[in-house]
Amino acid sequence: MSAVVGIVIVSHSPDVARGAADMVRQMVGDEVPCAFTGGDPAGGLGTDPQKIIGAIDAAWTSAGVAVLVDLGGAEMNAEMAIEMLDPERAPLVRICNAPVVEGAVVAATEASGGATLEQVCATAEELSP
Repeated sequence: MSAVVGIVIVSHSPDVARGAADMVRQMVGDEVPCAFTGGDPAGGLGTDPQKIIGAIDAAWTSAGVAVLVDLGGAEMNAEMAIEMLDPERAPLVRICNAPVVEGAVVAATEASGGATLEQVCATAEELSP
């Protein structure tokens, strides 16, 4: 079987990130790599580019990784994390403009069917107003 797109959930809240990832696993199963990160380096609300890189590494597949973020700061730090990746990996990581929880579940469902990174993000992004 070929690789499926991995999913990364980035939230300012570690609990929100963990809960969204749990929902993905419960609804889609473990065949789609799903990682999460939340909170700043001190453990408070926020996001951290290094932790985002760690989550991308944990969900990495040769099919790429779709990243879902909750707020503007998370998006900015996710963009920074992608820029810090190896130049050969960075093009295979995409931030999806979709709601975190629903978008992650829909993205993982699409990925489980073998969709490409572009298809996974496009389907998740259909949820945005």
